Amino acid sequence: MSPIIEIPHLEEIQLDRSRPLQQQLYRQLHQLILQGRLQPGFRLPSSRRLAKELGVSRNTITLVLDQLKQEGFLSSRMGSGCYVNRQLPQDCLGLEASVWDSSVRPPVLSRYAQGLEEHGMRAEDAQGAADLPFTVGLPDLTRFPASTWSRILKRHSDRTCLMGFDDPMGHQPLREALSHYLAASRGVRCQPQQVLITQGAQQALALCALVLLNPGEQVLVENPCYAGAREALLARGAQLEPLPMGPQGVDTTALPSHTQARLMYCTPTHQYPLGGILSAGQRLQLLDWAASKGLWIIEDDYDSEFHFHAKPIAALQGMAPHTPVIYMGSFSKTLLPASRLGYLVVPEALAATFAKAKRYLGGDIPMLLQAAAADFIAEGHFVRHLRRMRQCYQHKWDHLQALLEPLAGRVETLAESAGMHLVLQIDGVDDQALCQAFLRNGFGSTPLSSYYLQGTSPRHGLVLGFAHSNGAGREAVVRLLHRLLATEFAP
Repeated sequence: MSPIIEIPHLEEIQLDRSRPLQQQLYRQLHQLILQGRLQPGFRLPSSRRLAKELGVSRNTITLVLDQLKQEGFLSSRMGSGCYVNRQLPQDCLGLEASVWDSSVRPPVLSRYAQGLEEHGMRAEDAQGAADLPFTVGLPDLTRFPASTWSRILKRHSDRTCLMGFDDPMGHQPLREALSHYLAASRGVRCQPQQVLITQGAQQALALCALVLLNPGEQVLVENPCYAGAREALLARGAQLEPLPMGPQGVDTTALPSHTQARLMYCTPTHQYPLGGILSAGQRLQLLDWAASKGLWIIEDDYDSEFHFHAKPIAALQGMAPHTPVIYMGSFSKTLLPASRLGYLVVPEALAATFAKAKRYLGGDIPMLLQAAAADFIAEGHFVRHLRRMRQCYQHKWDHLQALLEPLAGRVETLAESAGMHLVLQIDGVDDQALCQAFLRNGFGSTPLSSYYLQGTSPRHGLVLGFAHSNGAGREAVVRLLHRLLATEFAP
């Protein structure tokens, strides 16, 4: 620390030589003026003297004084020197001496923000498990064709047309490639002008809630359901009404004969998280019911490419022309989570409205990523990658199923031959505590009860994302589960 200088009114200035001097000197002079210790009209020493006494360059002094002059705290007089401005507003004097009472409540948040605090994921729930083995929704990143992806990215990296702004609907080549792929593989009826590229599935859900719902309106949701959908709808102020589950997903025989709901969220081709798959007849029944009630269906087709023993089930959206369905998907599970690429297929009449909402909401996706994804699909790399991952995940699914068989007396496996996760129902267990025990041992998981709406009767157990695991890890996690159920969580 430099010595305290002995200049009237400036004796408290001290400078730490290990930190930027200009910033320190500006802050201290600024505070002295605001506190009234340097009164309006006070003449400062010359820049030469200040530089000498403080041991800093004259250039540093000049820059600080010039900044204070520009902000109106100082003024200079030709041939006379630099003065604290006499026109300094009196109501700013002494502000730095004000003491804020920490008990004073901050301004009230909006109803939207309060909804996030009440219903959103707690920060502590989201920490620590993002990339652990058995984290739900995380693909096997070691099998991704990184060299092919890098080569495509390099191909586009110097294209200036990808460095500016783009259509809010998304990059046209990607929308074209997606429309062809979805029509061929998922039976979706769409044209490129109906495809909206989003920043992952969560932005797609937020857009649907914003465009299709008013605060306070009812939404029918599966129970249990994807937490991200529940949070997006609750943040919009929706009133969630649970739909009962049958063995294949939504119980279509229990659909309400009267409803005020404006919207329904569902996963008909692979219920999340329980894994049921609605038959073609049930899906048609669901479409007829929605049309008769005048409500929209958000069809979340989150991982239906990964059916192991049959062709992927056709999407609800394409089962008839002009269905009241908003179809959504993402590349988080099929490509890379870090790409943050998702999409919506909307009726053509709504495309412009969704595009405007997306522009106002923000969250644009770099065109370089979109161009790379377009080529990755159009050149056949995407389909080949899905084929390899389908075989990989089937092997992991079969292996984990076999390892769990000795626990059948305590653990019930709720499984369809599809997807990237396995649901373990474990009656009488505190699944929140069990999930934390997994985390302490280096494994990800999600409590089954967390997927259920508040006020309903949840099942208990664990959801394990086996995609991001190897053979030794699967053996280790089953040994851990066996030990925990025999000790800490014994019946």
